[in-house]
Amino acid sequence: MTTREARGIAATEMDEESIATFLQHNTDFFERHQAVLLRLRLPHARGGSTISLVERQIEVMREKHAALESKLTELVVVARANDAIADKLHRFTRRLLQSGSRADAVGRIEASLREDFDAFHSVLLLIGEFPDLTPQRFVRTVARDDAELKSFDSLFSAGKPRCGQARDSQRQLLFGPDSAQIGSVALVPLTEKGTPLGVLALGSPDRDRFHPGMSTEFLARMADLIVDALTMCRGA
Repeated sequence: MTTREARGIAATEMDEESIATFLQHNTDFFERHQAVLLRLRLPHARGGSTISLVERQIEVMREKHAALESKLTELVVVARANDAIADKLHRFTRRLLQSGSRADAVGRIEASLREDFDAFHSVLLLIGEFPDLTPQRFVRTVARDDAELKSFDSLFSAGKPRCGQARDSQRQLLFGPDSAQIGSVALVPLTEKGTPLGVLALGSPDRDRFHPGMSTEFLARMADLIVDALTMCRGA
């Protein structure tokens, strides 16, 4: 590019890329040619008129500021939600620490899910024999060779909670008569040293309450606490 072209004398022969390159390498151009800067006009972002380059820059900065404020608000909301979950998990832990027996622990788990987490459709499905536990709406037991457990093989293989839709057979096994009104579920595998101990199932009539994209970290921590309570609190 010649000096003559750079000064705009042959501007009609210059392509836009050359002009852009020149301005990128001469960032003080408009400072040295303020009259040119003031004459530049751009379409208004909302249409209907034109504005100066300075006004457009101010508008862009305002938009960026608004976007940053929105992002900050979103982060604050997420942080508050995480704090609330952490507080609930803390209360859940304290309840279990006061358990005197496995039956007592199961009762405390059910109470905390209902009172602290608003999980009114929750089921603790345990695998094997638990003579010290009385089957009820919340806690159920199945034999290790029960064919219906095959549908949970992938859940135990993954070793982490899964949220979303459940198979009809899974909902029926877990929620029984209430299965028809369950729109979405959170399935939490309970394992002891790699051996399946059971499944904690949380259900909701809302199909979007539990979805595949939601965080399940607190559910995994809850699973560890439940397994510890069930294996450490043995006896009536």
